[in-house]
Amino acid sequence: MNILQIIPGSGGSFYCGNCLRDDKFYLAMKKQGHQVTKLPMYLPLFSDEHDLNEVPVFYGAISIYLKQLYPIFQKAPAWVDKLLNSKPMLKLAASMAGSTSAKGLEEMTISMLMGEEGKQKEELHRMVSWMAEHLQPDVIHLSNALLLGLAPKLREEFPNAVIVCSLQDEDVWVDAMNDSFRDKIWKLMSEKAEAVDGFIAVSDFYAKVSLAKMDIPESKVFINHLGVEPTDYQVKSFKEKKRNIGYISRMCEANGFDIIIDAFILLKKDQEFEDVILVLTGGSTGDDKGILKESEKKLKKAKLWNEVEFHEDFDGIGRHDFFGKVQMISVPVRNGEAFGLYLLESMASGVPVVQPKLGAFPEIVEKSKGGITFDQNNSEALCTALKELLRDQEKLQELSLSCRNGVEKEFNISGQTKNLLNIYNQLTRN
Repeated sequence: MNILQIIPGSGGSFYCGNCLRDDKFYLAMKKQGHQVTKLPMYLPLFSDEHDLNEVPVFYGAISIYLKQLYPIFQKAPAWVDKLLNSKPMLKLAASMAGSTSAKGLEEMTISMLMGEEGKQKEELHRMVSWMAEHLQPDVIHLSNALLLGLAPKLREEFPNAVIVCSLQDEDVWVDAMNDSFRDKIWKLMSEKAEAVDGFIAVSDFYAKVSLAKMDIPESKVFINHLGVEPTDYQVKSFKEKKRNIGYISRMCEANGFDIIIDAFILLKKDQEFEDVILVLTGGSTGDDKGILKESEKKLKKAKLWNEVEFHEDFDGIGRHDFFGKVQMISVPVRNGEAFGLYLLESMASGVPVVQPKLGAFPEIVEKSKGGITFDQNNSEALCTALKELLRDQEKLQELSLSCRNGVEKEFNISGQTKNLLNIYNQLTRN
């Protein structure tokens, strides 16, 4: 089967769960003998992973932003686009404030969803022309519903291909926008969804959210959980670990970065936990400078700055080293989320998770038996949950074993990829 994945990249400036999700399915499908191509949009997928000479980045972040704001750039010569879409420029864009923020990008989001009627029409034609020349996909898989503006043109140009779209956390982006745009964007997504054969939600929870937000037939929605390859993760002996707490995600307000900082400060007021340190990783963008400065100020005031470690390398081996340093992790995402790949990576490393009862977190923890959940997503409740586990090392060790087993049994990427391919085949027959 010839499969094309169209994926918005993060440029490697922060831990991007959606990028990693798509990459893990990409590798697993190739391992199972399928021809798979990743086509990045906006930014490269990772900081040094993608060869732009092999597959170009379409809809380069800087270029489409300038064309949206200043029509003169729509008539700029080809060399200008080439410069703006060069790897150094796109890497710079990944670290700039606003590159991952929905606020202020309402008009561009609408324009992208309008497809051929939008201001990025020429870029859409360039992408489709490149695909027609280099690929003849059997399946075109859009990474998320914000890319649905591509679907009608893809359906027109590749009538025999199955078009599918993942559903994961679109509400986080759309609902952060100005009220006057929100309903219009959900309506546009619903309209463009007619060109798609099937939608794949990453959790039972998010399937329900998507059906409530978008006007799509329930018969078109499938559920396929995420997965990891357990053998890619080493489990460090529990007895060799110190009583450390970890956080792995983009360091921002939406992901509850300030909640875990405040919970750690509360925890350290108890002398029983004077040995515990907090290990933080996941990167940030320019938008996150404020919360990082505020967190530094809080920690220094509490005289805890030296008891927090910023683990800089969150890619590849660096990420595995991080899991070797901690007994548990918590990412107290304010409103929960559709899944959270970091939970699987943590549990595959034998590191239990401590998560709020929000979004898909209860679903994942229940299925994996790989951690605990707490009721109120605030620093006091998180602190209490962390104390409970730190005090009960026997329970923590049991969770360390069960979370690894849970991933092997329930969230193995091999099994989840077979499920995904079965969905492709079912849609092909239909």
